[in-house]
Amino acid sequence: MSDLPLARRPIGIYDSGVGGLSVLRDIRTRLAADTLIYVADAGYVPYGEKSRHAIVARAIALTDFFVSQDVKAIAVPCNTATAAAINVLRERHPDLPIVGIEPAIKPAAKLTRSQVIGVMATTGTLASPRFRALVQREAPHARIVLQPCPSWVLAVEQGMVSGAQAEALVAPAVDAVLAEGADVLVLGCTHFPFLREAIAARAGADVPILETGDAVARQLQRVLQECGAERQDDAPGTTRFVTSGDPDALARVASRLLGVPVTADVLPAAYR
Repeated sequence: MSDLPLARRPIGIYDSGVGGLSVLRDIRTRLAADTLIYVADAGYVPYGEKSRHAIVARAIALTDFFVSQDVKAIAVPCNTATAAAINVLRERHPDLPIVGIEPAIKPAAKLTRSQVIGVMATTGTLASPRFRALVQREAPHARIVLQPCPSWVLAVEQGMVSGAQAEALVAPAVDAVLAEGADVLVLGCTHFPFLREAIAARAGADVPILETGDAVARQLQRVLQECGAERQDDAPGTTRFVTSGDPDALARVASRLLGVPVTADVLPAAYR
């Protein structure tokens, strides 16, 4: 363990690949001075088609890595990982703040006029008891149209987020949900905000598209403020990128998605 004061310790962030970068942007906006460590678990992408056992095993391994880096908090900006593993992680590390994510069902329930909400997500998220409980709690009177979109994850992992290919990719799913009467769309996977432009073009300007990256960032900031761990330096914080996959591939795609040059390291073998 390091001798760094709590506020100066890093924050760990992980997702199955590059999807969590959509939330990383919001975290960096709110916690500008903090040191971030982002792990893209690309050796196991996509999580959405994996068993709960496999997702929990990866969550434990990556959390152990973050603990080895003496992090002060962990964010899990992955709906599938949150649904499958967040309770396990909190039980294993009761003194470490761990912030998860969930689809934006609550704000969608307030916006819908037709009482039909379309949810684009991975198979794992949509099938989870945590998601069912969220719907029952926040939108008991709405009809939820579930649309698994595993191919969207793989497209974003390859950096295919705009242009004719992206538009053709999202069209069938968006059309199917709108045909069911949905008037609000929820992006229930952190990869999907990178396809937002193509989704919006297909859905039309009158259909709200909801994501929850800033909500995660706000909650993380709140937790750090409560325990006096938010870093207040004037200098901008740094971000370290790590992956269980190909670091060159992560650097290439992350640079494109974030619009800044990125370099990446390989996750140590003990955590792969």
